[in-house]
Amino acid sequence: MNNSNMHQDDRHNRLKNEKSPYLLQHSRNPVDWFPWGDEAFNKAKKEGKPIFLSIGYSTCHWCHVMEKESFENDSVAELLNKSFISIKVDREERPDIDNIYMAVCQAITGRGGWPLTILMTPDKKPFYAATYIPRESRYGVPGMLELLPAISRLWKSRKHELLDSSDAIINAVSENNRERNENIINVNKELLRKTFDQLYSIFDEEYAGFGRAPKFPTLHNLTFLLRYWRRTGNAVALEMVERTLEAMRMGGIYDHIGYGIHRYSTDRHWLLPHFEKMLYDQAMMVITLAEAYQATANPEYKNTAKETLSYLERDMRSSEGAFYSAEDADSEGVEGKFYVWTASEIEEILGKEHAEIFMKIFNVKNEGNFAEEHSNNLTGKNILHTTESMQNIRIWNGEHGEYILKSIDNSKKKLFAEREKRIHPLKDDKILTDWNGLSIAAFCKAAQAFDNEEYLKTAIKAANFFIEKMTDTDGKMKHRFRDAEVSIDAFLEDYAFFTWGLIELYQTNFDIKYLEHALKLTDYLIAHFHDTEKGGFFHTSDEAEEMIFRSKEVYDGAIPSGNSVTAMNLLRLAKITGNPELEELADKTLRVFAEKVSSAPAGHTQFMSAVDLALNGSVEIVIAGEKDETNTTEMLRFINERFIPEKVMLVKDESDSEKISKIAAFTRDMVMSENKTTVHLCQDQNCKLPSNDIEKIKELIEALSHI
Repeated sequence: MNNSNMHQDDRHNRLKNEKSPYLLQHSRNPVDWFPWGDEAFNKAKKEGKPIFLSIGYSTCHWCHVMEKESFENDSVAELLNKSFISIKVDREERPDIDNIYMAVCQAITGRGGWPLTILMTPDKKPFYAATYIPRESRYGVPGMLELLPAISRLWKSRKHELLDSSDAIINAVSENNRERNENIINVNKELLRKTFDQLYSIFDEEYAGFGRAPKFPTLHNLTFLLRYWRRTGNAVALEMVERTLEAMRMGGIYDHIGYGIHRYSTDRHWLLPHFEKMLYDQAMMVITLAEAYQATANPEYKNTAKETLSYLERDMRSSEGAFYSAEDADSEGVEGKFYVWTASEIEEILGKEHAEIFMKIFNVKNEGNFAEEHSNNLTGKNILHTTESMQNIRIWNGEHGEYILKSIDNSKKKLFAEREKRIHPLKDDKILTDWNGLSIAAFCKAAQAFDNEEYLKTAIKAANFFIEKMTDTDGKMKHRFRDAEVSIDAFLEDYAFFTWGLIELYQTNFDIKYLEHALKLTDYLIAHFHDTEKGGFFHTSDEAEEMIFRSKEVYDGAIPSGNSVTAMNLLRLAKITGNPELEELADKTLRVFAEKVSSAPAGHTQFMSAVDLALNGSVEIVIAGEKDETNTTEMLRFINERFIPEKVMLVKDESDSEKISKIAAFTRDMVMSENKTTVHLCQDQNCKLPSNDIEKIKELIEALSHI
């Protein structure tokens, strides 16, 4: 075996000094992996070899499979080490690289996913793309042992054809990423209706959610529908939200013992999940639940949000106060092993009486309640799920309802304690700015909706960490923190999501430093990411490493896009500050993507929520009064109990009145009347008379919540 380039101390390769848990997982492979960087590309140029680029992430199940099958295999490693320069990339650390080459894969193959495999020239130009590749050829798909020698032969004998194809691929992909007919199609309310119609057309009437299988949470679909329901009164939109939240909460996709939501359901029924847990899913789930609770006052939403937040605080919070990225689906090499139960285990832990109650409620069977994916045989294992909400279980069991719920609660605690003794799935403990921005927004939304001071404290500690450790004085941010190392210049999503978190933080505690910081980050974003020619924002800064093209994304996939959230941030900051330039930037961002979005608006629902705000206008509420004074806190609590997503609020007290007036000049004359807390309320560019009559103000607010 030719491993002359391997670092032979303890059989580590060049990844041994990396911080990414994903790269470190591969540091003992016999493949001579390089991290992305000049060393790899210079070596490829010097030796005249193509690049084998492999992109994945630490909790990716099929990434683990491909590693075990191919990258730990000496025969595959020998082929790679002899004829290629092999580079490993963590997509969560380097979304810029992933975005570019995922677009390439989708253009070449019509599909995408991870692991992502790219073969390219030393100049980073791709000529072959695939996702998972088996070691041995099967079902007409070439395996690594066949593909690698074939590519090597082509590289030596017909390199010019590969180079020509790489140029054609780059031209096609970069052209596809350019906006066409910009500003021709204006965003309008018809586009909002079209978005609803598309979501309705793919809604699963029988099991809720969108599409059939696999089913992803895609929670920004639900936050859009809440806004659509609020604006139009369309009861079907609200029903789609409530049924989907209920289905996920009762299904196997939800961890009923340790809480939190798994990545997606592999089946239509929400039963069998892909068991990894991602930070961004938890954050988006809490944001959606908090808004649904404000809209409906359904206690199930509050309970589920509180459970999910308890999971984050217990298992995913670092000593610095920020949050880790993910937990793996696998433990002991088996997906879901940590989460499933046999009937005998449950009976032994709970005792016969309580086990009988628990197993009935959570559909536990002696033979198991789900089938092995390939054989379709029952496994003897059970994924906990319910067919009724806890609220209904209590009601339908009459006088025994409370006893049953208490039994279930105690049983869950016992099962959790027992589960803690198992070998846990791997935790990806890197800290990412963008996903933490979503988490800060989530804790703030929960603090507002549930009037919970502890959630606010959690958000403050996390935000302060990123302000103090991850941000320069000019507003330039870093993307990743791990093992005390701050690294990788931030991307669009980092600025967008963290600014979202800061806006929510200011809307919760009204500490002006968080508003000031949000504005500083926005200034930096505009200076370094804005496309001054066409509008919208690039994924990378103008100071970033040069790639084969500079991407600009608006699709709202597993998480919202940076452009969608930035448009919303700009609109909200424009209303908070009264700065029309920010609103103009938001308007141009919405219009530049309108043509692309209009063909499939259901794939851009966070974007459409920004469109909703732009078209339907905001409500500005300025409260002049001491922040801790009883009337002020009572008014804020009354407002936050209600679903008014278009509202922006400012609180002016003596401590920061001048600063607020400087940031938002329109508030200069908005002061207390008769030395009492006074509310100044404006809607649709029309302002009501200021009032210090708390009951009158409540009437106005109540009317707002029933538009």
